[in-house]
This record gives sequence, C-alpha cells and structure tokens, in this order.
Amino acid sequence: QVQLVESGGGSVQVGGSRRLSCVAHGYRYRRVCLAWFRQAPGKEREGVALIHRLSGTTLYADSVKGRFTISQADAKRTVYLQMDELQPEDTALYYCAAHVLTDSCTWSVGDYKFWGQGTQVTVSS
Repeated sequence: QVQLVESGGGSVQVGGSRRLSCVAHGYRYRRVCLAWFRQAPGKEREGVALIHRLSGTTLYADSVKGRFTISQADAKRTVYLQMDELQPEDTALYYCAAHVLTDSCTWSVGDYKFWGQGTQVTVSS
C-alpha cells in the first residue's frame, strides 16, 4: 500500500517562500507521476505541479509558473515543492498525490489513486 506523507506547511507573508516535502512509502514503481494539488475553501482541487519519476518531466499550472518548482530526491522517495513569491491566492491545503504505472503525467484528479493527508499553507499580508 502506498502512503504519502506531506510536511512543510505553515504561515508565510506575501512574497515569502515555503518548501513542501512529500515522502512516499510502500511503492517501488518507477513509472509513476508525483503531483502537488491544492484546494482552497469553497473551490475545487486543482493541480499545481507534476513530475514523472522516471523521465523527470515537469509540468506547472499557469498560476504558479516561474514561482513554484517541483523536484525529487529519488533515493529518498521524496518530492518537493519550492514555493516562492507567495501570494494570498496561494493559500490552500496542499496535497501530494501519486499516479502509478503511467508513462505520462495528467492533471486529472481521478487518475491519482494515492493521496497524502494534506498540509496547510496560509499566505497573509
């Protein structure tokens, strides 16, 4: 059973930075897409950044391009989300998710079978 454990959330001021981490336990898949999604109160869950574990290919939502960076430390089974120039609209519960046995990443929530519990990021002025 795959388990994803996020950490690194908290409060930050506008323009600040935060790094989220997600440690994956219990899988040995190489063909897996690891993703960060977020959900703000009253809004749908949306994809933020994706990375394919085997190819290293990354994708970003337009709203975070140039500000957020997704990366992985493969040996540690860890994926990171470096968030810079944070804005109030980035306030949300951030989730790590895994889509296993795939050669490409998608933005579809339904493709991700495994989810972490979420970590809250709050950006205030």
